[in-house]
Amino acid sequence: MLTLKLAWRNLFRNTRRTVLTVMLISFSLAAMILTDAIMIGMVKVMVDSVTHTLAGEAQVHHKGFLAAYDTDLLLTDSSRLESIIADDPSVAAWAPRTMSGGMVSSSYNVSAGLIYGVDAQRELRVSRLKDAIIEGDYLSGQPGEILIGHSMAELLEVKLGDRIVISMSEPGTGELAQALFRVSGIFNFGTREFDDSFVFINLKRAREVLGLKDQSHQIVIQFKDPEDAKNPHLPLFDKLNRIDDVEAVGWLDANPEIASMLGMTSYSSLIVAIVLFLLASFGVINSMFMSIYERIYEIGVVKAIGTKPRELIQLVLCEAGLIALVSCVAGMCLGGALGAWFTDHGIPMGEYEISGVMFTDNIKAVLELRQFMDFPIYVVLLTVAAAIYPAVFASRIIPSVALQRSL
Repeated sequence: MLTLKLAWRNLFRNTRRTVLTVMLISFSLAAMILTDAIMIGMVKVMVDSVTHTLAGEAQVHHKGFLAAYDTDLLLTDSSRLESIIADDPSVAAWAPRTMSGGMVSSSYNVSAGLIYGVDAQRELRVSRLKDAIIEGDYLSGQPGEILIGHSMAELLEVKLGDRIVISMSEPGTGELAQALFRVSGIFNFGTREFDDSFVFINLKRAREVLGLKDQSHQIVIQFKDPEDAKNPHLPLFDKLNRIDDVEAVGWLDANPEIASMLGMTSYSSLIVAIVLFLLASFGVINSMFMSIYERIYEIGVVKAIGTKPRELIQLVLCEAGLIALVSCVAGMCLGGALGAWFTDHGIPMGEYEISGVMFTDNIKAVLELRQFMDFPIYVVLLTVAAAIYPAVFASRIIPSVALQRSL
């Protein structure tokens, strides 16, 4: 207790220096909390953009389909695959799709597009298609319904109820197939690629036009636990991948570029933390040495009367520990306040593309309990560690030399 009292009193021998040191450490801690919260928010935006917009948390398709989106590569026994997926306890939702490139024509213009055939009811649980509707209605199952993006609607000069002709080539034969639709809805995903060229029709009608029975090009899966999608050895994946010409992959394997970027985020946070805490450590070392030099005469006196070097080391480390504790309180308050503000308002990033995936949401900070538990512990340990060198220096001061100093 005596050491603790002396350490506390020594902090206020030079209040300005102590306050500046506390500010340096607390700002570093606040910056680390905020950086980590923003990184988590960025990862969440990226994952949601990949898994909830359209692609899903996992996909089942014919081997090689992802490489070129070859419409001839069909899941020939889609019903069997759907039964396997439906019976798996880890699956929350799934939806089969057909995909085909084609021409979308109106009375005024023509546009190339990617035509999706979707199961209207199942699609509700695996994508944001219904939420993206800005005019008209979502698919109800009627054969003549079609959903197009607002950009394509402007290009084709069509509005709700207008007629559109879809031209597609049948898988396997390559024969041209055409069908007439009426615009039932216009969507806006906020992504140029989607709004310019994506078209959605009912799955049953798409199969009729393409000359398919129960075949699909893709089955999209959402899991009860999103972490299951990151496990390449998930029992469902193993079971599906054992079937000839079938490939089941999680979104990380389907988007390797995004997976690599996400892997780098943890290293980014670590690098920022190292830089910040190195700067803070140098500040602590400087502050401790200045404090020791101011008291070098007193240290010489206490050593001359029998104070042990170990006790001096304890005193200096105790001072550093108290500075760290005060800094942690201030840093957590500041980091929490800044994090709360960015949680509510986010960081507007506009529309940007990474590795072919479009991101349009603001990045909102995500505060977690560990940020206020782990990071302060690291700060205390590093601050005390930074004070070891000044403490050892103080313990080795020679009394006869120190007593010659006149302060």
